[in-house]
Amino acid sequence: MWNWLRQIKDSITQKTTGLMRMQFWREAVEDIFCDNPPHQPVATELWRAVKRHNLTKMWFIKIIDEREKNLDDRAYRNIQELETYAENTQSALLYLTLEVLGVRDIHADHAASHIGKAQGIVTCLRATPYHSTRQKVFLPMDICMLHGVSQEDFIRGKQEKNVRDVVYDIASQAHIHLEHARSFSKKVPVKAYPAFFCTVALDDYLCNMRKVDFNIFHPSLQKKSTLLPLHLYIRSWKKTY
Repeated sequence: MWNWLRQIKDSITQKTTGLMRMQFWREAVEDIFCDNPPHQPVATELWRAVKRHNLTKMWFIKIIDEREKNLDDRAYRNIQELETYAENTQSALLYLTLEVLGVRDIHADHAASHIGKAQGIVTCLRATPYHSTRQKVFLPMDICMLHGVSQEDFIRGKQEKNVRDVVYDIASQAHIHLEHARSFSKKVPVKAYPAFFCTVALDDYLCNMRKVDFNIFHPSLQKKSTLLPLHLYIRSWKKTY
């Protein structure tokens, strides 16, 4: 379901079409929790998961509502708005993952909130070169204005220091969320750790960003890391996130 919702924005040319698809999923979720799933493969599997793991309806609705708001195709006004989007999408998805793992714990939820926000911020950064080629920029406007950077600077792929300062500030916020999530890791049940292994990819991207001095357009940032599986194995073996 998440992949379907995520792809809607990029696959439509008119907002009305996107709204119709979002409404389909909103009604599908309602029907699923009424034990009457629509005859659609993803919805059927979702119904089975809901029944098997007693998943919370609220998280599905939050994801759909936030993705619907995001169809407006505009930049985030500030970093808090980006974090709200990430909380209602990425974090909500992690809450559901925890429920699938059988974890219902306040500390795990707290960690999921911060990791989801970090993932949302990193995703926004990682997608910037792609969006720039489509004449779109979604980075928080308050941070851009703080450094005197315009959307046009990103669309043109500029690499001046003030552009890199914008990227640094946004990336730093993601790093802060990751560190905060780890600050109380001893209170998080080990059973929850598999839900948080996405931090491996986040750490990898932020580390590579530092290596290129926060030049978001550097070609190396668009390449897959061959060491990710190894880092994932080590993180799993050490039972850390």
